[in-house]
Amino acid sequence: MKKDRHAFILELIEKYNISTQEELLEKLLACGIEVTQATVSRDIKELRLVKQPVSNGHYKYSLASSADEKYMKYYAIFAESVTLVDYAQNICLLKCHSGTAPAACAALDALAIPEVLGTIAGDDTIFILCRNERAAQNTKREIETLLKS
Repeated sequence: MKKDRHAFILELIEKYNISTQEELLEKLLACGIEVTQATVSRDIKELRLVKQPVSNGHYKYSLASSADEKYMKYYAIFAESVTLVDYAQNICLLKCHSGTAPAACAALDALAIPEVLGTIAGDDTIFILCRNERAAQNTKREIETLLKS
């Protein structure tokens, strides 16, 4: 059953731009596959699905390639470190667990978010410089989306 579910998940992510676990859960339930949120979360990890950028600054799940391994490591560091995302004018602020901001900042740099001009990290804070306020809003939204996955 698990093997069939995994194969079906791979079909779904090829056919649809699924960006959250909730969306994947809804698609599976709509197709008559009874699963829980916890099962979907485990399936995503076991299948090694990653979020890839698509148009309009959105992301979708896709199967990880060997090049994505680096991305997955950076994403894990980033997601475990960041506790708050906010912005003011053209600067985003990320609060992190104490001592994790430098690693999270290096991970953020590796993620290469297009609207980020540069970053600087302290012990528990990261400042992200963007071109303008709209870019900061988009960056905040993009980071929040990454953290929810």
